[in-house]
Amino acid sequence: MVTIEAQHVSIAYGDRVIIPDLSIALNAGEITALLGPNGSGKSTVLRALARLLQPSRGLIYLNGRNILQQSTRELARQLAMLPQSAETPGGITVRDLVGYGRYPHQTLLGGCSQRDRAAIQWALDITGLAPLAERIVDTLSGGERQRAWIAMALAQQTPILLLDEPTTFLDIRHQLEILSLVRDLNCNHGLTVGWVLHDLNQAAAYSDRLILLSQGQVVKMGAPADVMTAATIRQVFGVEMTIIPHPVTGSPTCLPFELTRNLGGVDASVQ
Repeated sequence: MVTIEAQHVSIAYGDRVIIPDLSIALNAGEITALLGPNGSGKSTVLRALARLLQPSRGLIYLNGRNILQQSTRELARQLAMLPQSAETPGGITVRDLVGYGRYPHQTLLGGCSQRDRAAIQWALDITGLAPLAERIVDTLSGGERQRAWIAMALAQQTPILLLDEPTTFLDIRHQLEILSLVRDLNCNHGLTVGWVLHDLNQAAAYSDRLILLSQGQVVKMGAPADVMTAATIRQVFGVEMTIIPHPVTGSPTCLPFELTRNLGGVDASVQ
């Protein structure tokens, strides 16, 4: 069931230890969200899982194999990573950007095979970007650009997708488009997803499991209803929240305690 597993991992930048001792797993077929305050180590953990950072101690396994013992091309055929604030090459079209995702599958001689073209077209179709395929990426809206980067990752055709704050700087409409797209990729196409999100309510609504970090350590992990409690949020974020079930999905939803107190009469289940 486990796809990626970190065992007693420690990560440091110079003399500064960011992650002292971390053991977590991303389960196959699930969406797992990494949550926590700024500076808690969320992005650092995701980068380590993608082998963009090497732990100073501990091991990370992908499908039971140490990721350090796998070639870059082999790893890139199993796992795609979309970092924060990816920089787009100037003057490139959406189709060409998405085509970069085919690198792990191409030979040293290069060239775009029929299989490559099919994968690129699928990625464009699934992200709704086919009508924009010949547009220059810099002319797209923020949400469209983010979908183009996700399409590039999807063109790798990996079973695992890691996303670092994919909704940051997007308005609510484009945030929901990205969240819904990722959920669809998980539910209907079987992708295992690990992502860093800031919005607790979005994470609870669109993820199967939550891993809540503070100062590089796991405070709690599990199903959203088990992690999203008033006591845990108070401990990690230092704020008072009322937790109520979402009126449609039943997923735990945070409301500021002051708001619910001032409104009065809110039927809230404080956990």
